[in-house]
Amino acid sequence: MKNLRINKSRLLPIALGLALVVGFTSCNNDDDPVKTKTNSVAKVIEDDATFKTLSTAIKAADLYNALSGAGPFTVFAPTNDAFGEYLVDNKLTADALIGSADLSNTLKYHVVSGKILSGDVKAGPVASLTGDKFYISIDPNGKVWINGNAMLTAVDKMADNGVIHTLDYVITKPTKTIAEIAIDASKGSKPEFTQLVAALSRAGLVEAVSGGKDDNLTVFAPTDAAFQALYGALGVSNVNEIPLDVLKNVLLYHVVPVRAFSQDLRNGAMLPTLLEGKQLTVDLPNLKINDSKLVASMLNLHAVNGVVHVIDNVMLPK
Repeated sequence: MKNLRINKSRLLPIALGLALVVGFTSCNNDDDPVKTKTNSVAKVIEDDATFKTLSTAIKAADLYNALSGAGPFTVFAPTNDAFGEYLVDNKLTADALIGSADLSNTLKYHVVSGKILSGDVKAGPVASLTGDKFYISIDPNGKVWINGNAMLTAVDKMADNGVIHTLDYVITKPTKTIAEIAIDASKGSKPEFTQLVAALSRAGLVEAVSGGKDDNLTVFAPTDAAFQALYGALGVSNVNEIPLDVLKNVLLYHVVPVRAFSQDLRNGAMLPTLLEGKQLTVDLPNLKINDSKLVASMLNLHAVNGVVHVIDNVMLPK
């Protein structure tokens, strides 16, 4: 998937914690008596060959009239290539996407009520027309990212009832918690995080990473190989042989109480952790958190309650 293929050039720092505050309303249904705009966002998208797939989807989801209404709307619009890559990554056909029962909500997740020009975009959570949040990051070169895996490639395409910004990938709301991501991976055809899940279970911390959308956590998740290396260094066979208080502190040291995508990391930044008084150090030139290497192919795993980055070494608090 796209969010598993973030490369080194996308590990760019920005300031944390900025918020975008905008008023939001819902899309009108096609049956509502709305005053349509001649050059609406729906029409502009329809007339641009770059958005042929998006336009087809908008019509199939019965959203054309709604997006031709008074608005204003800000549309984050995936290109044809963006949809193509999304379909390949998710093993879908175009027909399956267009026929999806959730197509309308998928499209509304790309739309914000209000006219937000590129100069007004700030890092932080933004409520879409579905009421679900997506998360904006901005790198030092001014590039705008959504949910850590879709980048704006063009901005400020104007319409009578809003503005359109171009995306290089389709964004979708997360459906699993951090705990569920780890548990599902541990049961996959190529299991991963089996030791992390075992450690969280023994330490009684599964619930701590199973929160809702109002939680904001970043977990640096060691691979199974990383835990095996730890067992060898400690002279133990598994997590059950590690003193419980030590295990719990080690796990808390891997959790940051902020939703930080890779683009949100600053070189040299000190990140607070859930282990009181202990911090992590960001080393972007070497793609490291402390002495642990970030696995570039497994960054920005977006969860309902935060984000997961995979690392190749278990970090021990000093």
